[in-house]
Formats: sequence, structure tokens, C-alpha cells
Amino acid sequence: MNISRFFIVRPVATTLLMLALFFSGLLVWRLLPVSALPQVDYPIIQIYTFQPGANPDTVQRTISSPLEREMGKIAGLKQMSSNSSVGASVITLQFELSAELGIVEQEVQSALSTASSKLPNDLPTPPIYRKVNPADVPVLTLAISSDSLPLTTVYDMVDTRVAQKLSQLSGVGMVSLAGGQRPAIRVQMNPTALAAFKLSAEDVRAAIAAANANQPKGSFDGPFRSTMLDANDQMRSISDYENLILRWNNGAPIRLKDVAQVLEGSEDRYMAAWADSQSAILVNIQRQPNANVIEVADQIKKILPELQQNLPENVQIRVLTDRTESIRSSIKDVQKELVFAVCLVVLVTFLFLRNFAATLIPSIAVPLSIIGTFVLMYFLGFSVNNLTLMALTIATGFVVDDAIVMLENIARHRESGESMLQAALKGSKEIGFTLISLTISLIAVLIPLLFMGDVVGRLFHEFAVTLAAAIALSLVVSLTLTPMMCAYLLKDAPKHADQPSRWSLDRVIQHYAKLLQWVLRHQVLTLMVMLSTVVLAGLLYWSIPKGFFPVQDNGVIQVVTEAPDQISFQAMSERQQALAAVIAKDPAVASLSSFIGVDANNPKLSNGRILVNLKPHAEREPATDVMARLSENFAQVQGIKGWMQPVQELSIEDKISRTQYQLSVTAPKNQLVEQWTPELVQALRQQPAFAAVTSEDAGQGLQAYIDVNRDAAARLGLSVEDISLALQNLFAQRQIATLYTQSNQYRIVLELDPKLTQGIEALNQTYIHNNEGQPILLSSVATIVEKHAPILLQQQSQFPAVGISFNLAKGVSLGEAIAAIEQVKQSLDLPPELQVQLQGAAAAFENSQQHTFWLVIAAIVTMYIVLGMLYESFIHPVTILSTLPSAAIGALLALFLVGRPLDMIALIGIILLIGLVKKNGIMMVDFALAAQRHQGLSAEQAIYQAALLRFRPILMTTLAAVVGAIPLMLASGSGAELRQPLGLVMVGGLLVSQVLTLFTTPVVYLFFDRLQSKPSTRLTLSEQTGATE
Repeated sequence: MNISRFFIVRPVATTLLMLALFFSGLLVWRLLPVSALPQVDYPIIQIYTFQPGANPDTVQRTISSPLEREMGKIAGLKQMSSNSSVGASVITLQFELSAELGIVEQEVQSALSTASSKLPNDLPTPPIYRKVNPADVPVLTLAISSDSLPLTTVYDMVDTRVAQKLSQLSGVGMVSLAGGQRPAIRVQMNPTALAAFKLSAEDVRAAIAAANANQPKGSFDGPFRSTMLDANDQMRSISDYENLILRWNNGAPIRLKDVAQVLEGSEDRYMAAWADSQSAILVNIQRQPNANVIEVADQIKKILPELQQNLPENVQIRVLTDRTESIRSSIKDVQKELVFAVCLVVLVTFLFLRNFAATLIPSIAVPLSIIGTFVLMYFLGFSVNNLTLMALTIATGFVVDDAIVMLENIARHRESGESMLQAALKGSKEIGFTLISLTISLIAVLIPLLFMGDVVGRLFHEFAVTLAAAIALSLVVSLTLTPMMCAYLLKDAPKHADQPSRWSLDRVIQHYAKLLQWVLRHQVLTLMVMLSTVVLAGLLYWSIPKGFFPVQDNGVIQVVTEAPDQISFQAMSERQQALAAVIAKDPAVASLSSFIGVDANNPKLSNGRILVNLKPHAEREPATDVMARLSENFAQVQGIKGWMQPVQELSIEDKISRTQYQLSVTAPKNQLVEQWTPELVQALRQQPAFAAVTSEDAGQGLQAYIDVNRDAAARLGLSVEDISLALQNLFAQRQIATLYTQSNQYRIVLELDPKLTQGIEALNQTYIHNNEGQPILLSSVATIVEKHAPILLQQQSQFPAVGISFNLAKGVSLGEAIAAIEQVKQSLDLPPELQVQLQGAAAAFENSQQHTFWLVIAAIVTMYIVLGMLYESFIHPVTILSTLPSAAIGALLALFLVGRPLDMIALIGIILLIGLVKKNGIMMVDFALAAQRHQGLSAEQAIYQAALLRFRPILMTTLAAVVGAIPLMLASGSGAELRQPLGLVMVGGLLVSQVLTLFTTPVVYLFFDRLQSKPSTRLTLSEQTGATE
């Protein structure tokens, strides 16, 4: 049976069919979405609850714990963690990859509803949830500022005119405003004036709350008309509040302005943000899990002109951070490398054939197979990303193989004097099923990738399917278009020996023949060499450092700043700006955004965030060099530290840490965590595998502890509730009322005059009014003690926890670092109830390492099964697979020489090598079996003849695959770190295997031939098919 015959005799139909495939691919190319990597995010939901003034212990007991108990009942929950800090509770829920975000969102809503009855009644707002990964760097950061307007006014306009519009866009998970300048009316009480008028802070609160009713008043409905009722039951201006009468004293009114200052200010005084050195409102836009980054950013940029028109001329919007710039640059670079690879493959083909028509025939298969793959990518919902483009780039060297093999076989018949049509018919029939076996076995090696679990499996799914589709299309082209073109374009050529280029190749073949004869005379030695490659490949695999994903330079550095836990807001602001100024002076820095204050992403006042945007790659050094220089310059600023890490496109973590990799320490009791965490951190710091180790511990802030003497308080007519309410009114920035307008709502914040709250001395002058209205000095019923207390309480799966993060030392792989962690755990003899667990990328790496070895074994077993079925033999697949150890040696040696670990990208390259290098064995074995069967040659004569006849296509296909991988190996620019390992492994593995397998495969073939007792069972694939006709 000749599959190609139908297409050879119908050239017009074949041409039109291929044109249809070509133009369909070009059409859908413009419709494919663009992203950095396939979307593989865990479904994550974060819940925020704010209670101004509450200490971490109160937040954890009254907010975090009740919510966690309800959230812990949700099915599919993979991990739950919480941070309870001063005035804020943040709970992060990470679900299994298989969970549907819409379904778990409904479960979270139900759990929030159930838990609401257990939460404090005085929360300013109920818990808020967002479908966003807190560790995911914003897609875009906008800086909105004004030289003439106060920031509170700017914030109000941004909140009402900008943030809501952005939140409505598809794919936007959260729009957060950093800077904390939400407008509010602040009532700052004077304690001396209050005491003089015998008023308490609770009196002031009650009067303000009673003066703002905002209740429905009904209407009249008479015989002929209806009338609505309304009243001035809400105060709307500063003057209204100032003139509010609190009490009458001897016939004279005591107004609010007599005991307090009323002014417009911000809702939270302890937050600030800057764009470069200018105070600004930062709009951080984060995407939903699985949303396309490019599409989200494009939608935002499209409406920015409209948003700018809605703001006054003296308010400016500028894009400060745009993650998509590095993504677009990376995709553009890979596209260039793809075109370069195609050109190199065509050039190699021409150098071998030295004939334009002969070069055109196999070369047309490359763009046709790649462009045709776009159609399948579109229907499968794939995106144009680094991995799919890497698959297409590496495919350039694969897809030309089948066409070259087909062309070579037809050309051999042409050189023997047959006509173009007869040569095409005969050559295609001979080689057709060999090509099918080559392609099926190559695609089969990708099957294990489709069954990889967790994030890694999801990540490489698109890579494997895209590459398999390109290879399958190349088989279709090679069985249809290639023989058809040969039948009409492969004109009569001079005899082989008359062509100088072929004469030079003939000389190479002659030298190869001499070396092969020597090898066949020393088969035992060759077998020993082959077996030694197996042992060496195993030793290299076990000894080479293991990594996860290469650290990419995407042009953005995230800095987590840390000051002493007792630092005040003003001091933190000064030090944060000083550190930002040092960063801004670096010649590699283009811009930066900076903020401080407690919010959903920043749990402590002593911590801050700086997002540094670097200049384009061509204008600066690598990000690692920039970070090293900045780290030295940070020493110029005293009293604050900066922890840096480059922002990565693949973010598996569910929280922001100071350094790149994370682990957690959990135990049933908090005392165990507090006892062992410092020892563990200190032991890890002594290990040379780590460049930096830091703990995200609870910290030790200053606390003024008020020990109430209940007996004394009761004797003076005071209850503990009276004392707590008074303290809340004075020191907690208590939100006591709401001013409603048509466009927004503004809080009324009650507090003591800030000038009087500079230290613990303020408590010694605090008066509490008893049930008779008499002022009682707080110090007369309570003892005030200054001590240290945690400012952050963490839990993981409802157990006390502390996060530890670390960076790798230069030249150290993640696998070596994890081994060092295990060594430290063993040396410390930790108690069994204390759990030390890897988190985020480190945990994903550990999980992948448990399956890496079996993934390679699965690829080899799959290959063996497919070849065994195709050849109907248990022996011949072993002969073909004997080529694999040499490829593994080349790949691993290449990694050793450049000092790279065996990461997941390199591992994928090794798996591809398994499918590629076996082609050499298939071509040799199939022709040797045919020669033994038809020509009656001995096994040695047959394999010798097959090796010489197939030398030219083997060399051509190998060099085509090598040059297809060279652009990846030499990649530069954004995202190059992700592409280089694949190219490096492919080039190293192919070159070494090409040299060794040309000699070891014939010897292995002869070894197994001697073991066979029934030579008649040796059939080629073509003969097996012919026997069934």
C-alpha cells in the first residue's frame, strides 16, 4: 500500500489542500492570545477584614479564628493561611488545581455568611474577598498625582472615577489603591477641654452618631397627590460638625469645636505611597487567576485616555510598572529565534543538496507544519507564549526530518535512472511506513508529559501538544506534498560522483566506512564502550545539581523593606524614602513605586514595599548584577534593610516573602514555634548553600499593657467595658459614623489630638468617666506596663506558624538547598509535632523531583512499547533505544560545562532527545532488516550497508535538529533564561549521540541478531504492512 500515491497523481488537489492549511494558519495566528506562560494558577481567594485599633491577638481571636473555622470546611481547599496584625486580618485560601474558581467562590460566600454572626459587631465593613493571588505582582501599576491638589482629593477622584471603571474590565481580579489617603472627617479631641466641660469621649461619639440619622421618613399619599418626607438629619460639612451641640451647660451650648478640632483628612494616617520621589496614589491592578495578562493590560491601556479625560488637568496618570513589556519583548525575541531557526534549517538542507529545487522540497515542510499548527492551537484554546513558541522553534529541526528522509529515498531512485514519477511512487512506498514509525515513536515520547501532575504538568501540557501537532503535520506534509513535489520538480541530476559537494560527502562516508569496519572487528570493545555510556549517564544524572525553573530577568525587582519593629510611622516614612532615593540613583533603574502601612499585602508597619522597574536589557546589566550593586548601596541608609528578588512570570507562592523561596514552621502550640524557629534560622544561615535566610516572624513591637484592677474600678463605678470603649475612642482611629454622598461614602474618625499621643505618657493623663459622669484617672484603676508583644500572628491550617524564606548562594541549585534543609532538620533533632514544610516553588520542585526519574523511565518504556508493536519484536526496540545513553551524556555534560542545574526545562529537552536520537537507529535497523530479507545478506553485511546508505539522511536530520536548537541556546534578552537550557541540552545531546551511535548501533544490532533463533521473523515495517494486503 502506498499512502502517497493518491497525492502524487493529483498535484492540483494536493497543492490546494496545503494552501488551505497555510492560509488557515495565517488567519488564526492573529486571533491567538499572547501570554508569558500557559495559565496554570492555583485558584486563590483572599479575605480581608479591618478593625482599626485592634491588636493582633484580638484580631486573631475575634476575626481570623472564626473565619478560619468556617473556611476550613470548604471542599478542595489545598492550604489556608492567615495573618493577624494591628487592625487587619488577611486569610489566604489556596485550592486544588482542579477546583473551579466560580464554585469555590460560592462556597466562600456561604462560609462568610455563616461566620458573620460570630464576628464583632463594630466592624467598619464586613469581610471582603478577592479572587487574586497576593504574591502575583500587579499587571499594571498606575501613579496618579497632582502638584496642586491634596492627595485626599486625588484619592477621592481615583476611587470614584478610575478604580470602579478598571474593576469592571474582564480578567481584573483586584484594583487596590496604595497610599491610604481615603478622605474622611477627623474629629481630634482635646482632653483638657473635655475635662473642663465634664465630657467624655463616649459623649462626643454618641452625640455625633445621634446627629447623623439617615433613616427613611416615609411619605404622604393624599387624594390627589403624594409628598415625600426628608429632613436635614445628616451633617454634610465641617462647619456642621463644628457647631454640633454636645451638651447645654448653665444655659450655654457646648459645641464640638469647643472640645475638638474638626478637619478634613485621611481615613488612615498611617499609610503613604510614592512614585519615584513624589507622593502619589498608586493604583495596583492584579489579574484574576487564569486571566490572560496581555489581554488585561491591553484593555486597561485602551481606556486610560478616557479615564484621564474624567480627571482635572492638574491630575496626571502615568504607567509606572507594566509587566507586559517584558512579556511582549520575550515573545518577540522567541519569534525572531523561530524565524532564525527556520532559515538555518533551510541553509543546512541546501548545503547538503546544492540544488535549489531539491532544497525547496523539504524546506517547504517547515513553515507549512509550523503555520498549520496554529490552527490546532486556536481550537484547543492555547496561547502564543514562551513555551509554545519554544516548542515550535525546536520543532523546526524535527519537522524537516521526514521530508529529508523522503527526499533522500526518492533521489536515490532518480540517481539510479528512474523517471521522476516512478522514483516518487517507488521511493514513497518504500519509506512511507518508516516515516510513520519515526513520527509515532517521536510523538509517543511526549505522552508522559501529558500525565505530569500539579503545576508542572499543566505548564508543559501546551508545550507537548503543540510540539506533537507540529510533528504530526510534518508527517502529513512528508507523505503528501513532498513526494508530489519530487514527482514534478526533482529533475534529472548528474551522477552522484560528478557533484563536488557530494564528492566531499562521499569522502566523509568513505572515512566513516573505514572506521565502521574497524569497529565491527572490535565488537566486544564497542559493546563495553556502549555499556560504559549507560553507567556514565546514570552517574551524571544522579550527581548533577537539580533545579526547578530558571530565574528570569523580567526587568522588575521587588524589594521588601524592614525596619525595627518598634519604629514609628514618621520614622519609617523617612527611611523608606531614603532607601528609595538610593535605588533611584542607580543607572539601571528607570522608575520605582514605594508604599508603607498595614494593608492586605503589607502586614506590619515596620515593613514596606518597593517595586523597581529596570531599563531595557540592552541598556543595563543583568538583574542579578543590579541587585548585588543595590545591596551594597543599601548600607548607606541606617535603620532599614532591603530584601530583593526578581519578579517571575511563574508565581506559585500564595504570599509575598522577603526572599525567593519559602518554607513554613508549624506546631500545635505557639511556644514550640517561637522556641525552634530562631534555632532553625540560625542553623540555616550557617549553611553555605544559602545567600540569605530570614524569618517572617511575629516581631516584637512595644506594647503599653493596661492591667485593670477590677475591684478598684468597680468601687469607682467603672466597668472594663467603659475603659475599653474610652481607649478605643481616644487611640484607635475609631470610625463612628458615615457621611453619605451621591458618589461615595466618607467615614467620621474619632481620636485624641495626635500631638498628645506621642507616647505612653498620654495614658497617664487619660480620664475615664464613670456611670455618674465623674472623670476617673486611668492610672488610679490600672497599672500601665510597657513591654514587648508580637505585632503579627500567623497561622497555617489553623495552627500557629512562622514563614522562613531564603535565597540560594551563587552556583547552588534548589535541589542542593533542599538537601541542606533536610540535613539541618536532622541535626537539630526537631520535636515530631513541629512541622517544617516547603512552600510555593520549593514545594512544587520537591513534588516534581519525586516524579522526574519515573517520567524519564515512562518515556523510555512508552518508546519501547510503540517500537515493539511497530516491529513486532522484543529485540529491535532495544537496539534502537541503545542510542539514548549517549544523548543523555551529551546533554548532561553540556549542563556541567556551563554550570547549569538539571531543571525542568532541561529535563524536557532530554525527553525530546529520547524521541529524536532513536531516529538514527530506526533508519539503520529498518534498512538492515530489508537487506537481510530481500537481498539475502548476512546481518553484518546488511547493517554495514544500511549504515552507509542512511549516513547522509542521518547526518542531515541531526544537523537540522542541531541548528534548530542553536537559536534557543544562544538566546538573549527578556526570558532568555527560560529558553537557553532547552537549546543547550538539545545541541549537546545531539552532537554526542551522533558521533557515538553511528558506531554503537550496528554493533548492538549484531549482538542481538546472534541471540535470535528465528531470522525469518525479522520483517521491516513496510513488509509487515504489505503482508496484510
